[in-house]
Amino acid sequence: MRSTLLRPGFVLTALLGLVVPCAAQDHDHGHHSAAAGSSTTKVAPPRVFLDKSPRIVEYQLKRLDNTRLLLVERKTDDPKYIPVYQAILSRVGMSPQFREEALKALVKLRESDAVSILLETIGKLDQDDPDQSRTAERLAGMLLRQPTGDLRAQSDTIVEATAEDDDLLRSVGYAALVMAGKAEQAWSQLERSDRDQLAFLRGIELIPDAKKRSRQSDRAIELLQGSDDDSVRVAAIRALGFIPEDQSQSFKLLAPLFAQPSLRDEAVRTLLKIPASERDGEVAARLADRLVDYAEQTPAEDRTSAAFVDAMQLADQLLAMLPSADAKAYRRRLDAVTVRVIRIKTVREEMRYDIPYFAVRAGKPVQIVLENHDLMPHNLVITTPGNLKVVAQLGLQVGPTGGWKGLPYVPESEMVLHATDLVPADQQTRLTFEAPSEPGEYPYVCTFPQHWYRMYGVMVVVEDLDAWLKNPVEPANPIGSNRKFVQAWTLSDLRVELEEGLKGRSPEIGQRIFVEASCAGCHKVNGEGGVIGPELTDVLSRWKGDRIGVLREILEPSHKVDEKYQMQKILTIDGNTVTGILIAEDDDKVTLVSSPDAKEPMVLAQDDIEVMVPSSVSMMPKALLDQYTKDEIFELMAYLESVNPKAE
Repeated sequence: MRSTLLRPGFVLTALLGLVVPCAAQDHDHGHHSAAAGSSTTKVAPPRVFLDKSPRIVEYQLKRLDNTRLLLVERKTDDPKYIPVYQAILSRVGMSPQFREEALKALVKLRESDAVSILLETIGKLDQDDPDQSRTAERLAGMLLRQPTGDLRAQSDTIVEATAEDDDLLRSVGYAALVMAGKAEQAWSQLERSDRDQLAFLRGIELIPDAKKRSRQSDRAIELLQGSDDDSVRVAAIRALGFIPEDQSQSFKLLAPLFAQPSLRDEAVRTLLKIPASERDGEVAARLADRLVDYAEQTPAEDRTSAAFVDAMQLADQLLAMLPSADAKAYRRRLDAVTVRVIRIKTVREEMRYDIPYFAVRAGKPVQIVLENHDLMPHNLVITTPGNLKVVAQLGLQVGPTGGWKGLPYVPESEMVLHATDLVPADQQTRLTFEAPSEPGEYPYVCTFPQHWYRMYGVMVVVEDLDAWLKNPVEPANPIGSNRKFVQAWTLSDLRVELEEGLKGRSPEIGQRIFVEASCAGCHKVNGEGGVIGPELTDVLSRWKGDRIGVLREILEPSHKVDEKYQMQKILTIDGNTVTGILIAEDDDKVTLVSSPDAKEPMVLAQDDIEVMVPSSVSMMPKALLDQYTKDEIFELMAYLESVNPKAE
């Protein structure tokens, strides 16, 4: 039986002498059922006795799931509500909006400050539990984005954190000192121990300001070159991968470290982050030679490891920098010992693959490693040229029961060449096949419902791979989009100009952007569009005319996750991960759907579930508008307002 929070439908009785009425709570998931087409019933707020001892209050709150925790009465005029806000702040799967509300309330009720409260809360979370660890990292992000003056005012508390037993707290402490403008004080503490050096280096990747991260480059290099502890040196190599400046220097510094087995794997991972334009040609040639030697000397049984795949990815990139004759000679040696491997990762919260295209040689073996770092399941289906959309639409008709080779959402069709199964969150799969003999541009796509709008790429099949890698030609976008990255937009980039920016806009242009940006695939406007997300016709009315709030929902979809669309993450007792929207639960089973438009639910026995926690990540991908200009974003906002006659 799972060891997790009891879900709705489990009543608090007997223990500690508490009785919590549940007449309106019994298996009530109306907020989820609405998404699945069922009726909606109102959830009654749970009764929690806040005048009991702290232990009893904590027990009561711990037994509530997130939905009911948020229904508990809370006010900022009485200290008895402190435990409620503390539970909201620290709870796994809580949306950022509610964490921010809780933090603000705790500052007032405890007459304290945000920095101290966040450090204290991080310290109480179990770093050995993956979900609590991720929650701690989110709280660390909140702390490191506090105003510089607030961080500086609490510098003594932050310094204390750098000496805590908790490794994350130490790293957050060092990162906070840097963000407070006290980097020299942080550096002065590095002589205390190797543990402090590790904490400082690991703190570099937590620093949200890229310029302040870059200013730690010299210290990271000093620790890399001056330490005799391999764990410190490995941490320094990793830290350099998060420093955007002086990457050409980093390439020259790290390339020779490939020869040291204890540093090799981290060196390769960091070298892969360095753009080709920052890689010195002579250094690249020497490293390519070492990589090919390494491939030949690696036992066959070790050539499927993640470290080996990384090394071969780096070799492939470096061969493109060599003269054609040298590249071909190295390629022949690699072909004799290993299959060409392409690693494709899903980008967390963005519903896209991390590479838009790759090339393979016609008629030769190739292996794709698909790593899913997103919450939702994804697959990869390779189609014949020009048929991405058709295959995706046919896959939706097939549904989760299985089509081609029994794979869910993959249709029986000659247009399908190869496909993976659905890959759950934090897992991977391998797809090995022989590339088509006919050169061309072969799309690959995720056929999970509605993902094809954003989640696709192109496998370019060529006769001469090394010639193509030497002068790569970007393939045509398989769905006809000519969009390029504009900017990673944030609310602060747009909010000042929003009011004026909406004037004089054309609803027709905004509607076109609404469709092109894939909004219409999930949302209805005036009865037309998708069913995955909520209707947007009255969005301005529901937000009481708050344009900033609506814009934030678009740019930061995980800031507040609608209960009807909140994903649950389940770890089964046999180690599998399942995600879906909860629609029903009782003592025996849990019923979920993989998405609001799924045809069939998934049913899991309670005895097969180890842990079930809600996700604070929205199904709506972020970065949807990063390929659009500021004017186009204002056109979209004006369109949403034009179809909302009740907006104030």
